Amino acid sequence: MRIDIMTLFADTVGDMMSESILGRAQERGLVRIETHQIRDYTTNRQNQVDDYPYGGGHGAVLQADPLYNCWCHVCDEAAAPVHTIFLSPCGKVFTQADAKRLAADYENLVLVCGHYEGIDQRFIDECVDEEISIGDFVLTGGEIPAMAVADAVARLLPGVLSDPECFQEESHWDGLLEYPQYSRPAVWHGRQVPPVLLSGNHEQVARWRRKQQILRTFHRRPDMFRRLTLPDKTRAEKKFIRELEEEDDAFRRRNPEDMGQ
Repeated sequence: MRIDIMTLFADTVGDMMSESILGRAQERGLVRIETHQIRDYTTNRQNQVDDYPYGGGHGAVLQADPLYNCWCHVCDEAAAPVHTIFLSPCGKVFTQADAKRLAADYENLVLVCGHYEGIDQRFIDECVDEEISIGDFVLTGGEIPAMAVADAVARLLPGVLSDPECFQEESHWDGLLEYPQYSRPAVWHGRQVPPVLLSGNHEQVARWRRKQQILRTFHRRPDMFRRLTLPDKTRAEKKFIRELEEEDDAFRRRNPEDMGQ
């Protein structure tokens, strides 16, 4: 996969995308992440990329022409048709499902970072395939959202992480939050690692982790829990749910109509 990021801070974004796991993935040819300085595609001596908004108002707006020139250059370099995303607070809120979709469906992503008061709507209308937000808040630019999307998508590509289980057991992969994690030492500041994790019994560890996923989602993200359908058909499944109810009073008192089954 190739990911191109159009930004006013190409060096900064490029440096961040070349660190750690993503840096090693690029060295191994598993993903290519390129940054493009929008100012390089202006046609004036001042490298101006913004101007006052029509209709008045505060701030400035990124002009359509340098954005378009940069985008055309990216398209010319791409080996496959591009899918262009504008990072915007007006977009659909990004989820793990979107990361899976983008990783599976596209070979070339173009991420457009706005700045100032936004970008000229005409560029969006002509060149952008979808708008994405990383939450219901506003940042000074699209660079942080672009890096977040690039990271979330790239880490799902085959070979980027050592094993698919590295992300399949994480929060949001299957509608649940991740279970608590522990490392050495076994006792820290008087706090002990749960004994089951020291037992060496892989079946019990897996069962404990699944319970913790359900209970953590129930307590911390009731909106996610409402979308779950807890299995209770077989004798083993019913026993599992009973154990959860015995271990957590609030879970036992849950309203099946409001919060899951």
